[in-house]
Amino acid sequence: MKIDMSVSIGSLNLDFPVIPASGVWPYEKDFWKSDRLCGIGAVCTKAISLHAKRGNSGIRLWETPAGVLNSIGLQNVGAAAFVEKYLPMAENCPVPVIANVVMESTKDTSETLRILQDTGVPAGAELNISCPNVDGEGMAWGTDPLSAAKAVRAARKVWRGELWVKMTPQTACPEDVARAIEEEGADAIVAANTWLGMGMDMQRGKPAFDRVVAGLSGPAVFPLALRLVWQVCGAVSIPVIGCGGVATASDCAAMMLAGASAVEVGTAFFRNLDTGKEISEGLEKYVRQYRCTKLAGMRGLARK
Repeated sequence: MKIDMSVSIGSLNLDFPVIPASGVWPYEKDFWKSDRLCGIGAVCTKAISLHAKRGNSGIRLWETPAGVLNSIGLQNVGAAAFVEKYLPMAENCPVPVIANVVMESTKDTSETLRILQDTGVPAGAELNISCPNVDGEGMAWGTDPLSAAKAVRAARKVWRGELWVKMTPQTACPEDVARAIEEEGADAIVAANTWLGMGMDMQRGKPAFDRVVAGLSGPAVFPLALRLVWQVCGAVSIPVIGCGGVATASDCAAMMLAGASAVEVGTAFFRNLDTGKEISEGLEKYVRQYRCTKLAGMRGLARK
């Protein structure tokens, strides 16, 4: 018997639980067609800010034994240019497209959301209050409940569609931040972004990155992300999307057992663009193992 692999996140129904995280999926037409999206339920765009950003200087990627440090710095063409250059590609995508929106000032972020809202194309917006690779913005919005609430409140006033909020793991009170996000009207929480780390260039005897710290992703952070998903799922009733080190069907199943409705995958796609297909196909054995009739039935089983 064929197993139903679909999941629901708010009003969005996804055929599969795997979503390429922001910054991962290439902006090339071939990658936004059905044959390249096997096993993928939705696609997140790269970061979108109101105005173009050049990103960070110096080294941007640094491999570690169990992951990657990145310091991209939200490089993007800006909201208006995104609409001009990439919107037709998103419009014709066979799976829902989620616009990842940089949380800047409330005024600038509201304008970015208005520009995207007017196109009618994105199925949802993912508000990024968690980026560790920029100064004075991004992660600062997500480190405490009051600032997180302010960010979500401003976005919710403008954005009429599905609103996901990508929280930072760099908070001392993840449950309180998650509850604040839910109370301001978010439809889902993405838990979470990269963990702060650092690389040392042993040739130069200097920090590898110009900004010294960078975001660590990959298998090394999976146990940390799983713990965070467990905490957040216990604090809110809206869907949670697990993100951080997910690379296999086992990882995805673990996130869902902890309470996640779906997962975002980042670093694993750098190694293998068929990761989405492999994860979704590999989930079937776990659905049968836990005697569920469909994938969504695994959600939160470990909590019961």
